[in-house]
Amino acid sequence: MNYLSPMSARTGETGRTVPSTPVRHRPDINADRHVREIDFGPGDQPQLVIWGTNVSATDFKEKFKQFIETFKAPEAAEDEVNEEYDNNEPLYIQKLNEIKLLEEPYLNLNCEHLSEFDPEMYRQLICYPQEVIPTMDMTVNEVFDARFSEQILVHQIEVRPFNADKTKTMRYLNPDDIDQLVTISGMVIRVSNIIPEMRSAYFKCSVCAHSATAEMDRGRLIEPILCPNCNTTFSFTLIHNRSSFVDKQMIRLQEDLEDTPVGETPYMAALFAHDTLVNHVQPGDRITVTGIYRAAPLRLNPMQRSVLSVFKTHVDVLHFRKLDTKRLREDADGKGFHIPPERVDFIKELSKKPDIYERLARAIAPSIYEHEDVKKGILLQLFGGAKKDFTAAGRGRFRSEINILLCGDPGTSKSQLLKYVFDLIPRSQYTSGTGSSAVGLTAYITKDPETRQIVLQTGALVLADNGVCCIDEFDKMNDSTRSILHEVMEQQTLSIAKAGIICQLNARTSVLAAANPVESQWNRHKTIVDNVNLPHTLLSRFDLIFLLMDPGNDVYDRRLARHMISLYFQKPEDQDAGLLDMSVLRDYITYAKEYVDPRLTAPASQRLIESYVELRQAGSNRGVITAYPRQLESIIRLSEAHAKVRLSEHVEVADVEEAVRLHKEAMKASATDPLTGKIDASILGTGISSVAIKKMKELGNALRKILETKHKSASISVQKLLAEMKEMSSMFITREMFEDVLKDLEKDGVLYLSKSTVRLCNN
Repeated sequence: MNYLSPMSARTGETGRTVPSTPVRHRPDINADRHVREIDFGPGDQPQLVIWGTNVSATDFKEKFKQFIETFKAPEAAEDEVNEEYDNNEPLYIQKLNEIKLLEEPYLNLNCEHLSEFDPEMYRQLICYPQEVIPTMDMTVNEVFDARFSEQILVHQIEVRPFNADKTKTMRYLNPDDIDQLVTISGMVIRVSNIIPEMRSAYFKCSVCAHSATAEMDRGRLIEPILCPNCNTTFSFTLIHNRSSFVDKQMIRLQEDLEDTPVGETPYMAALFAHDTLVNHVQPGDRITVTGIYRAAPLRLNPMQRSVLSVFKTHVDVLHFRKLDTKRLREDADGKGFHIPPERVDFIKELSKKPDIYERLARAIAPSIYEHEDVKKGILLQLFGGAKKDFTAAGRGRFRSEINILLCGDPGTSKSQLLKYVFDLIPRSQYTSGTGSSAVGLTAYITKDPETRQIVLQTGALVLADNGVCCIDEFDKMNDSTRSILHEVMEQQTLSIAKAGIICQLNARTSVLAAANPVESQWNRHKTIVDNVNLPHTLLSRFDLIFLLMDPGNDVYDRRLARHMISLYFQKPEDQDAGLLDMSVLRDYITYAKEYVDPRLTAPASQRLIESYVELRQAGSNRGVITAYPRQLESIIRLSEAHAKVRLSEHVEVADVEEAVRLHKEAMKASATDPLTGKIDASILGTGISSVAIKKMKELGNALRKILETKHKSASISVQKLLAEMKEMSSMFITREMFEDVLKDLEKDGVLYLSKSTVRLCNN
């Protein structure tokens, strides 16, 4: 629909045209450019109606103008209002004032408000969006011009409707919904490059150089055939440099897990974003999309005009919305977060309470009994450390994300904790070790069905950038999949070199993993490396490794049973007594991550140094390493996260003390040597405790002495040699330990080892 509002042409008293806001065609609507005026109903003047219906655009315009000037929304959503919003004033008049100040000519219209005001107008918007929305644009621009006649914008104001009641899952969209307004939700899995789409074409006659223009109408370009100047047919050629184009982008949206029917795979839909909506979302975002459902014929050959009888569907996007009340807030449009001032004051008052740390920890997965230190560790992971980037000084970027590993007996709520974090964080991914591959976590090469070009499809770790990647059954991953995590967990990047695509992707994600022991139950006589069957190089990259054990005593069992029964027996209001509301936790974490950036103070720095030295000296008298520099970096990140919990700009000694205590608790459970019962950090660094290394050396020397007493050319049975070693040695020798010693001596060139015999070397 082509329209000319008072904004597009204003004439002064002298007859001279005043500069005004330019008119432009909306590529996302593809409205009919030919205005049809038909005598309809009473009245002397012809009325503008929607072609093929009896809907009067003139009446719609008058009603919509009344809606803009009078509608009030006392319970407007937080993403619809600004900080100066007044409940007693019309909502959309305040939005027009905001447009004047920000000079951003876009008006977001909540369809629910229109339905409350006039259900018939709402029905017309849903059924005929590409005809009704231009009428809305015309009305809004007239209201804006009447109030701010001297204001000149980049272009005329465009209405972007959202929150339509006709919200469907994308798999149930059918031919009845074509060319209607729909709202669907899902997760963005891929975003294409920007595609230039022609808006108007410039043609030039090759005979007489006469020029002509043709505009794109509903996706079709009508090329001029006859030159009016020289009457030559088919003489026009397209001049690309003189044509005008608009940005276009294809987005692949995957269906939400809640909307997927039982036993089926998630459905995917194609979206097309135009103009300023390009690059508005990134892969991994969970969004709600409002747009017009389209169907376009498929060409059998791009060089021919013949089309198939099968149509391909897509959605022309009018509005993106990222608000999710169940998850943490996410930065919308790069403009930061909007938290109401009264909520900010409440958060600041809450942060001053001395038990705020314990309160927030209790709000994490309240249905899970005990595990207070584990919940505190997860809470600090949600806050994260302070971001430090010293690339300009040549020192690189320091990791601020905290990685946590949960391991222990089955049935100790490890997976429940992972699911809770996954449901809380907006940019989070949940995967299982048995169902994950290396390309599924990183990226894989595929062919774009639209452009037929080779593209890079990102995996779970890249989609969870600036979020949390929850990996269950971590111990059941194969080695090739697990080796990818080494770079991600330390350098926070992902290097790809596949099919001619060489790049480095950002993977600034926190890893929350859960692993089960090899023997189904935790063996207290083995180290964590032997229990979980994970390489020590990967274990050392976790900041906290918690051991969730089942104590198996009557007191604990009785308390656990009482807690579980209370979940079914008590009323919901009794269960939530004393716990923070989820919305408060959501806003608290969001505010701290966005506005709090703590820095170390001099006393806290000194305390960090003393704590690290104490950790190192704890095992120096036994010749055991109890801390590495990685442990110091972990304590720094935990201290910064604890300062964020208090909304403090400075890391104090109390923050360092809690970080050291939490780190010691995790080390006590994960890095305890079963032979001595003391902490030995070399278990995480090398996979073997220092005492075990000494024991292996002593065993190797004793074995070498036994072999030297034998004849050099004689072969000795491995079983017989093991029996002799057990008789001569006072220490307990296992079969695995004996075989490891034999392999080490073979590497040193002391003996030859066959399948069942051992022979000393002659050198």
